[in-house]
Amino acid sequence: MSASPAAAAAPCHEDAIIAALEQVRGFIEPRLDGALADAPDFTPRLLAAMRYALLAPGKRLRPALVLWAARACGGTWEAAAPAAVAVEMIHAYSLVHDDLPAMDDDDLRRGRPTCHRAFDEATAILCGDALQARAFETLATGMPAAVAARGCAVLARAAGPEALVGGQADDLATERGWIADLRTEPHAAQVAWMERINRRKTGALFHAALELGGLSAAADASRLGLLAAFGRAFGEAFQIADDLLDTEGNEAAVGKRVGKDADRGKLTFPTVLGAAESRRRAHELADAAAAAVAPLGAAAGDLAGLARWIVHRDH
Repeated sequence: MSASPAAAAAPCHEDAIIAALEQVRGFIEPRLDGALADAPDFTPRLLAAMRYALLAPGKRLRPALVLWAARACGGTWEAAAPAAVAVEMIHAYSLVHDDLPAMDDDDLRRGRPTCHRAFDEATAILCGDALQARAFETLATGMPAAVAARGCAVLARAAGPEALVGGQADDLATERGWIADLRTEPHAAQVAWMERINRRKTGALFHAALELGGLSAAADASRLGLLAAFGRAFGEAFQIADDLLDTEGNEAAVGKRVGKDADRGKLTFPTVLGAAESRRRAHELADAAAAAVAPLGAAAGDLAGLARWIVHRDH
């Protein structure tokens, strides 16, 4: 994958970011496991599905954003941990539901059968419902009351009809002809629509993760604004990189079926603008994200490095 001059001048330091993500996984995965410990009233099959979805192998990007945002604002990982767990639960629930036959109809996720394939559709639906509820319980009971109340509002907004769920609805609308066919519109209109979907379906949860990390550290409005600017650019860069992986990636490396967007005639940056222009945009956005958190100093180094790495990744 070729890089823009700006990206070439500011390397992503892949080994350092991979090591930093490994630290996050070492910290957060025991806490994810503990959040779904068995209890007398748990239905065994439902609990098994929840654990299958939540503890599946993953990069743990959203918990990383929570923890690194907290550190960038002078906070601690321990204080931010309940928010990091809650965000990953919301992410896991969204993947379970997105994979359902009524949605994206995927059979593979993170190199394993999707939840409805490993169990069944009804269990997968209930699994997603339960993970969503558990996320808010974890956030509400794991943080100081004032922070928890604000944090629950942040997470609910990111997961709701104006963001994640609404973005999925818009995505389905274009694919299933519920709105006018945008493929006949000028590229500018297509790009604006894709940016709207990406901002809601993908970017909103990244933004929430960063804001929750900042809130756990009692960050002021100025610092929260820097994190928000990072989140906007990072979310768009991530989604463009994800679209490129669907176009050019290897299924074994990516861990899910590739080429499905093109098969469905879905609008993506590579299908609208081509791979080269999409890649240029992704690198430009990654540089913008890194620049946004530069005022936070060395404590935000992992955030900046992650933004540049995300557009170089092959999975």
